[in-house]
Amino acid sequence: MIYTLTTNPAIDMNICTNGLEAKKVNRTFGAVYTPNGKGLNVSFVLGHFGVPSTIMGFFGGFSGKYIVDESRDRGFRVKPVWVDDTTRVNIFLNDGKTEYKLVNEGSFVTEENQRALLTAIEENEDMDQLSISGSLPKGVEPEFYDKVLTICQKKAVDVILDISSQKLADLLKYNPLLIKPNDEELQSIFGIKIDSEDDIVKALEMLYAKGAQNILLTLGEKGSYFYNGKNIYFASAQPIKLLSSACAGDSALAAFLSVWLEKPFEIEAALKNSAATGANVAESNAIGTLDKVEEYKKNIQIRKVK
Repeated sequence: MIYTLTTNPAIDMNICTNGLEAKKVNRTFGAVYTPNGKGLNVSFVLGHFGVPSTIMGFFGGFSGKYIVDESRDRGFRVKPVWVDDTTRVNIFLNDGKTEYKLVNEGSFVTEENQRALLTAIEENEDMDQLSISGSLPKGVEPEFYDKVLTICQKKAVDVILDISSQKLADLLKYNPLLIKPNDEELQSIFGIKIDSEDDIVKALEMLYAKGAQNILLTLGEKGSYFYNGKNIYFASAQPIKLLSSACAGDSALAAFLSVWLEKPFEIEAALKNSAATGANVAESNAIGTLDKVEEYKKNIQIRKVK
């Protein structure tokens, strides 16, 4: 079974307003509250495509309880580590023209909490893959990733990494099964600026040489690339009107995994599912209903780059 780990979950509040003015009461509408965090989103979208998973992470306070209860009500297995601090609430505001992202720093996680999570990972006997997503909360140093991946190596658990931490460059030595950077992360973490497809090819080959077994590079409206050490594929993007990009990358990853983990040679099908899902989510508040995925898949073009 695949497990997902969100060390810094959140309740996401997605709201809209007709214009935004300073020092005035701005009336909002269409409020949507959802249990969130990048790893949770991966589990939710995997579930949509019929792939079971188990949710892990640090949760605390009224907001943490809401996330755990809501996830369980949706039929997901959750193995929480409870902390004393309150899980964060993030706000994503669309004023009709653009999107504003108000993201809080999250709850404080003690060393005792961290040891509890590491023990839980060690004791999970049905864990085949661990998908680690998102940022680290207060109190957790980047070296925590080393501890997690060391346990996974000992247990022969495949690791999927979707993190923005500078630590990602160092974690490639653990040979993760898959990493999912975007163009901003390529530049901020690895110092690679992408100006052409040749740049992308070189970047993918470099990441593979450093230890990543597979790379899914997402570029938003510019499409995505996948490299498995043998071939490089490009997937086009479905044009949409952006409402909220908050969950799009996580959902694209989950949609890819829902096909690729079981059928690693069906790369084109996995990429189409990924691109269509990411687009459908980006035009929705939170994950949305995913009701246009099958329609959008027909529009996604796959090209073998190398």
